[in-house]
Amino acid sequence: MAGFAEYVKESYIELTQKVTWPTWSELQNSAVITLVASLIIALIILAMDESAGNLLKLMYKSFA
Repeated sequence: MAGFAEYVKESYIELTQKVTWPTWSELQNSAVITLVASLIIALIILAMDESAGNLLKLMYKSFA
């Protein structure tokens, strides 16, 4: 049990004294960048999906 208590103590010290936490403004900027990147990737995947779907529909019509 002493090993676990030491682990918790060291973890607390590391989180409070050694970790550099972002400021609120840095956190907001990172969240906005993540949101914009996610939207761009989603739009690219949507375009690829629609293109593939339309291509398949065209192929099915030509073979049917």
